[in-house]
Amino acid sequence: MLIPPNVPSIEVDSSDVLDDGTQTKENSYIYIPSKGRSTQLDKVQCYEPATMKYLGYFPALTPDEVREHVAQARKAQKTWAKSSFKKRRLFLRILLKYIIEHQELICESSGRSMLHKRSKVEFHPLGVIGAIVSWNYPFHNIFNPMLAAVFSGNGVVIKVSEHASWSGCFYARIIQAALVAAGAPENLVHIITGFAETGQALVSSVDKIIFVGSPGVGKMIMKNAAETLIPVTLELGGKDAFIVCEDVDVNHVAQIAVRAALQSSGQNCAGAERFYVHRDVYTSFVAQIVKIVKSICVGPPLAGKYDMGALCMQEHADRLQSLVDDALAKGAEIAIRGSFGNLGEDAVDQFFPPTVLVNVNHKMKLMQEEAFGPIIPIMKFSSDEEAIKLANDSNYGLGCAVFSGSQRRAKEIASQLHCGMAAINDFASNYMCQKKLHYGKGGFPHVLTKSLPFGGVKHSGFGRFAGVEGLRACCLVKSVVEDRFWPYIKTTIPKPLQYPVAENCFEFQQSLVEALYGLNMWDRLRALVNTSGCLSF
Repeated sequence: MLIPPNVPSIEVDSSDVLDDGTQTKENSYIYIPSKGRSTQLDKVQCYEPATMKYLGYFPALTPDEVREHVAQARKAQKTWAKSSFKKRRLFLRILLKYIIEHQELICESSGRSMLHKRSKVEFHPLGVIGAIVSWNYPFHNIFNPMLAAVFSGNGVVIKVSEHASWSGCFYARIIQAALVAAGAPENLVHIITGFAETGQALVSSVDKIIFVGSPGVGKMIMKNAAETLIPVTLELGGKDAFIVCEDVDVNHVAQIAVRAALQSSGQNCAGAERFYVHRDVYTSFVAQIVKIVKSICVGPPLAGKYDMGALCMQEHADRLQSLVDDALAKGAEIAIRGSFGNLGEDAVDQFFPPTVLVNVNHKMKLMQEEAFGPIIPIMKFSSDEEAIKLANDSNYGLGCAVFSGSQRRAKEIASQLHCGMAAINDFASNYMCQKKLHYGKGGFPHVLTKSLPFGGVKHSGFGRFAGVEGLRACCLVKSVVEDRFWPYIKTTIPKPLQYPVAENCFEFQQSLVEALYGLNMWDRLRALVNTSGCLSF
């Protein structure tokens, strides 16, 4: 890559780096560092290791000063995130130009052509993957980590939730039967049951841990994984924003909104839990939501035709009601609550009616804490900027859904939301985008759609399931380089750099770097000639 002539040059103060001959005995004495931890904690003493000449000191920053540096960087990053590729490339070119022109000062530049090398990335199994999964989707939460682990060549041990152990053991029999039919080792996949102690033992025994659950338990998993330094993937729930602009088909979007909130009785980590609706369609949107929810009936699915079933966790209904009560106490209003079907007396506490709240705000726990239930809180906004600010005002960052009659506008809003997944004019469709193949001439597959990874940021965790990213997360990534024309062309150490190094070794390195990265073609040719001269020295 040649550097254009219009790339700016920079001037950097190097007076404290260069020995200009003015050093005196007083300011260049031999430094003898104290053994053990330094008693002077407010200064970082600096000296030259080869001669022990004292160079000076830098301050040891306090925690508050560190946080101020981070705050300044965070503010600047918000501007830099919007910068163009051209601007970022200019930054790299300016640095490269300075480095080329000041190699002797920096004294650490070196380079080598690798044209005779062949490089690649290999993916190897990690060993045994451990997974601790939640109860809300028992079949999926077992098969998701199991498939990725086994397909990438690993064994897997999955601890199912104590609230979904019965079904988990049945799914284990399906997996075992498939392993036998495929001729695979029958002990490749294990499903285990238990409580916290069981999970702790699993974390300390495997080569990677995948966890699906709450942020609190996720932090404990990380702490335990740190003992053996194994990689961790965390999916810790969400508080997904559902944004509705004024230029939408309200009736169409309302149906999607209700499904987004009430699917699996709201026990969905990627479910919509915060609804932001433009003030121009707020009234009509709420009216349509109320109309739909009024028609929903809650009851046991095996007892009749019901739209929504039970909550899995005992006493979860009490927590959901406490969130509703907190919102009501702070000014929210209930627009509608769904109806119950024919429930048995012992099952009443396991059900919670779909509930729509209006006049909500971010001071309410309902808009900050993950509810994991069939509650639809609706808040109005006046501008796209306000919607973005509200959506980002959350500790969670799993996914989002943005609806607008202008796809470009919806994409622009979604691009500014701090989350791991975004659906444009749809809800949670990311998970349905699996890789589809078309086989062309010669039977070679052509990818039509990309299999998307699943995961979030902030308190929603890190790491990814599914997609190429999910499979590679179950692998040891190994970089491999080899001679392209072995054994005819081999890597040799240039004569000036062979031990003991020649007097012109630095001149050779400097010329080599300029030959590879010179600012223009003439500089590179000149450096190449100098490099050849050093070899014949």
